[in-house]
Amino acid sequence: MADINLKGMGVALITPFKEDESVDYEALGKLVDYQVQNGTDYLVVLGTTAETPTLTEEEKKNIISLVVTRVRGRIPIVLGVGGNCTRSVVEKLKTDNFEGIDAILSVVPYYNKPSQEGIYQHYKAIAGVSPRPVVMYNIPGRTGVNMTAETTLRLARECKNIIAVKEASGNLSQMAYILRDRPEGFLVISGDDNLTLPLMAMGGDGVISVAVNAYPGKFCRMVHLLQQGDTAAAAGLHLEMMEATDALFAEGNPVGVKAALAYYGLIRNNLRLPLVRSSAVLNERLKELIGRYDLK
Repeated sequence: MADINLKGMGVALITPFKEDESVDYEALGKLVDYQVQNGTDYLVVLGTTAETPTLTEEEKKNIISLVVTRVRGRIPIVLGVGGNCTRSVVEKLKTDNFEGIDAILSVVPYYNKPSQEGIYQHYKAIAGVSPRPVVMYNIPGRTGVNMTAETTLRLARECKNIIAVKEASGNLSQMAYILRDRPEGFLVISGDDNLTLPLMAMGGDGVISVAVNAYPGKFCRMVHLLQQGDTAAAAGLHLEMMEATDALFAEGNPVGVKAALAYYGLIRNNLRLPLVRSSAVLNERLKELIGRYDLK
């Protein structure tokens, strides 16, 4: 397995926009600092939470450059590189510049719903050319197909450049089989904020979180307590944040997270279609929960 530490608290960064919907690079730089200062262990750039499908290639390059420059090697950076055309993903991995990037996160192919053998061949092709270690991303609620434990383990054993899976199937039994049978050094990372506690209690390695954009202090503390073996204290924080975490997803992602960050004054509450701003009802709900549980 590759020598990179992706254990603990990863954040799926948002992309802040100005009123004219151009990327707010100044706000993005401040968000990077905000996460590093609050104890986040690594950053994930250009994932789903970043509204990546709405970004131009030039914007993506500018975002990568800004984050790499701002981080200055202090924590690892994972870059989202995925798609449902294997040939296109392979070509991107062969030709793009990955300087300053420590690993890539690649989602199970979406929409065309490949078989398990198709998923295996897709990741095998990616692992064969990727200049950085690969983290697989299983999120059947978005892709339309689940990567089974058997396929995950097959890839973990046969492709040395595949170092982890971000598991967002919502199926704790499936995750348990992966944890039980994984090869040494292979990481199992939660892709679901509210399943971080049970997954890590079973031996999982951390989370790539959406909620930590909005609640970095307490969420990081919960994950680090789990790493230290203090499950009881971590459970207390989990239960405290649970309602507020659910509220972040009430109108889709990253709608709630952007509303919370706008409430803090860190960004403007702007999204690109087809996503729209949070409702007044959700805004008030988030303000109430953030105040009640001291989550800022």
